Parts: sequence; C-alpha cells; structure tokens
Amino acid sequence: MIIGKSKKELEKMRASGRLAGLVREHLRLMVQPGVTTLELDTAAEKMIREAGAVPSFKGYHGFPFSICASINEEVVHGFPSNKALREGDILSIDVGATLNGYVGDTATTIPVGRISEDRRRLIRVAEECLERAIEQCRPGRRVGDISWAVQQHAEAEGYSVVREFVGHGIGRRMHEDPQIPNYGAPGTKDKIKPGYVFAIEPMINMGNHHTKTLPDGWTVVTVDGKPSAHVEHTVAVGEDGPLVLTLVSDSVLREEQIGVEA
Repeated sequence: MIIGKSKKELEKMRASGRLAGLVREHLRLMVQPGVTTLELDTAAEKMIREAGAVPSFKGYHGFPFSICASINEEVVHGFPSNKALREGDILSIDVGATLNGYVGDTATTIPVGRISEDRRRLIRVAEECLERAIEQCRPGRRVGDISWAVQQHAEAEGYSVVREFVGHGIGRRMHEDPQIPNYGAPGTKDKIKPGYVFAIEPMINMGNHHTKTLPDGWTVVTVDGKPSAHVEHTVAVGEDGPLVLTLVSDSVLREEQIGVEA
C-alpha cells in the first residue's frame, strides 16, 4: 500500500531531503584524485549527526557505512574503503539521512578529475533520465510512466537499465511501496496521487544490463565490467506537479559552506 503524506509530514520530509542534498553536494566538492571513499563516508556521517539526524544506511540490514560509494563498474551499494580515487574514475555516492523520523535519499555520479567523453556522456544521460522520470510524478499519471521515461531515454541513447534494483516509495521508512523499476510500460501500475513521495533512481550501464553481487554481500557490479551511473532524488507529488525535496540550489550551498567554515 502506498502511504500518502500530509502537509506536516511533507514539511518534515523537505527538511530531511534538504539535509541529504546538502551532504551530497558537500561530498561532491571533496571528490578529487587521491581522496578515499572512507574519508567521504566519515565526512558524511559527521555532517548528518551534527545536524541532529542519523545516517539512514548505517546498520540497515547490517550495512556498515553511512554512504554507498560505487566506483566505475560498481552499480550500487559499494563499500567505502581506504583505496584512493584515481583520475578518470566515476564515483556514485548514495546518501540517506533520517531527521525527525523521516528519510531523505539521494545519489549522484561524480567525475574524478578529467574523465573520458564516453563516461561524461553516461553521467549526462543518467541525469536526463532522472529529469524525465521526475516530470512524470504528477497526479493522474501512473508509476509505469516513471519507469518508461527512464527506459525509453536510456535505451534511445544506447545504454541499458539495471533490472534487479529499483526506485521506491519513501517516508518514515527508507523503502516503502511502490517499487519503481527503471523499465516498464507507460500507463501501467498504481495511479499517482498528491502526497505520494518517491525515491526516483535511474541506474544505467554503458554495456548490458546484467549485474552480480560481490562476495561482501552488498557491492553490485556490472557483469561485463563496463561503467555504470546512478542518480537519485526524493520527489514529492504536489497538486501541480513534482517537488524535488533533495534539490539544493547553489545559493543555499554557498550559505551552508559559509556556516561550516565559520
């Protein structure tokens, strides 16, 4: 059952989404060759806890870190480590923050230094898929419309979409109904209503869609070893259309940086 959110609940989700978005953007600024993903994890946990929140991922079904950090062919759920990022890598960071009982969930794929044009294009198309999917989060549309928006654009651009992992409803729990695959038929599944909140997260691969999980039980990689990109926003459905709760403007980010530096 999809759990609609009241105006009061949406305000709380706006706050948790904003925090997750701020953490994502601060981590983006830290990414460069030589930085370790464990350093990013430490910084994320510090920011989240200092804001009076908790990292949603840490301890979730035993996951041991505050962020997921997935490099190159790693699709999702990568473990932060002491391995340094290298020039030309792409890094997907997934951040979850629970504030006042509500979860904000967001992800982005970041170039490490200068990257190849084909990797840059992969990231750009993933972001376009996310934009097109968000545009479907309107009253009267169907969940299948979101899925189709991702699949249609990714495949038209020559990429494949990951089948085993999906977007989802979100609220007091990180994963609520409905499941939102990145492939499907338009006009199918649940009708979208005001007050619904979704975590929309395209995962697209440069090669084929097949994935496997590494022996750590978490890290998912492409079977063919080709790069993957993952992007995500928490999106509320308003009467007039989508409200992106994890979107952070440049001006807000500058204000927060000033506060952090002070």
